[in-house]
Amino acid sequence: MSIKNIKTQSLDIILETMISTVGESKDEVFEIEEQCRRDFEALTKELEDIRVRVAFVITENDLLDKKARFARKRLSEVSRNFSKFSEQQVREAYEKAHQLQVDLEMNRQLEKQLRHRRDDLEFRLRNVQQTIDRASHLVSQITVVMNYLTQDFRFVGEALEEARRKQDFGLKIIEAQEQERKKLSREIHDGPAQMLANVMMRSDLIERVQRENGPDAALVEIKSLKGMVRSALYEVRRIIYDLRPMALDDLGLVPTLRKYLQTIEEYNKGAKLSFINLGQEKRLPSNMEVALFRLVQEAVQNALKHAEPTLIQVKLSISKEMVSVSAKDNGKGFDVAVQKENSFGLIGMKERVDLLEGELTIHSSPKEGTLVLIQIPFID
Repeated sequence: MSIKNIKTQSLDIILETMISTVGESKDEVFEIEEQCRRDFEALTKELEDIRVRVAFVITENDLLDKKARFARKRLSEVSRNFSKFSEQQVREAYEKAHQLQVDLEMNRQLEKQLRHRRDDLEFRLRNVQQTIDRASHLVSQITVVMNYLTQDFRFVGEALEEARRKQDFGLKIIEAQEQERKKLSREIHDGPAQMLANVMMRSDLIERVQRENGPDAALVEIKSLKGMVRSALYEVRRIIYDLRPMALDDLGLVPTLRKYLQTIEEYNKGAKLSFINLGQEKRLPSNMEVALFRLVQEAVQNALKHAEPTLIQVKLSISKEMVSVSAKDNGKGFDVAVQKENSFGLIGMKERVDLLEGELTIHSSPKEGTLVLIQIPFID
């Protein structure tokens, strides 16, 4: 066996050991994250129950306080006019006032304990959420490392220079994929999943509310529950729309862009988004419509995320030989020469435009806003 083969086998063993170790670490971190999520759900349910009990005890305390004041007033009246009341009446007035005062003090202590427990649960929930966030971030980082390590290192030979040139871009693609998955996971967890968890908890409370406060109060809870379900359904539809608007296949690019910008404006109250169609409103090849939609989506999201604009204007023009689309904002702008080398968003847009044999032009400078211009050749 040659030295070269021995070294290759040794490297393979080292690589396999690294992959195994990293994979085990990822599983452990993932299990920690899942356990934290289970703890978070249990604590959230307990907190909801405590809040209901606190509200009930406060109401009961108010009622006891009124009764105790009335009993003390009655006792004072009996004491002032001792001769007008029998010994039995005096004793009953005293015992009632005393018992109500004891009940009130006990309930106040219970309220104090429940408030303390509520504050403790809220503190623990914040800590558990921080642990979940850290674990989720760590899992994403480990996944990037795993994907990188499991690439085939045995057949790099003649493609070494090409691999080096594309290495950074490939790694950024992996990172972007993980970030997109993480974003989607977080949106589902913080949106529909959380809403449905709340629906489950609220549904458990309806029976208790009906038993303690009557059918009218239970009906109010049911109406609130329907509103929560409606909100969860809206969130699911919004996430599906962000992944791929079904209107793009059914209606085409122009109506989809118009609807998309309206939706984004609703979710970003500080920015006004407008859409102007300068050319013909007609269908384009499916792959071109998808690419143009994603390019506009990337340009708008980049502006909202980094530029802090108050106005974003998207223009589309479809002619017989060219499709032109622009996205202009009045945000804080940036130095194009510096940013191009470090922005995966801009690199991804350039790659997408190149696939369509088009041209991407970006005009921007600090405090002057940004103009993204895309031109794609098109033969009608």
